[in-house]
Amino acid sequence: MPDHRTDIVTADLDGLVTLAHIIYALHAFAVVTGVLGSATIIGSFVASLPSILAVVLNYMKRGAVRGTWLESHFRWQIRTFWFALLWILVAAAMVVTLIGIPFAFVLLAGAGLWIAYRVIRGWLNLLDRSTMPMPSDA
Repeated sequence: MPDHRTDIVTADLDGLVTLAHIIYALHAFAVVTGVLGSATIIGSFVASLPSILAVVLNYMKRGAVRGTWLESHFRWQIRTFWFALLWILVAAAMVVTLIGIPFAFVLLAGAGLWIAYRVIRGWLNLLDRSTMPMPSDA
């Protein structure tokens, strides 16, 4: 006798995979906007509506992916956003000291490349249906 519960769980997981693709697409759109527009990659990533919407979706559906391979992707996406915001705050603190201004620009450029890397790597791993590295909580 076929197990209909397994079909429902698979359909739910497929919907969550699609959502993860949408979230990566929103983040990628913010990165491309930063590259092509007048904003920086990191500024567009943290302050644009697509990325903010993506993080809100991450938090709304985080419980639904708990215990699945998608949990690593949601955590990866959330951590990318919050670390990007942290790098902006560090750069802002550097700007306060006039000597730190060149270092702040280097930090923001490096963080922009780091964000692009994380969006690309995460999306490629999602396409392969493989997990993202998870930090240990030890």
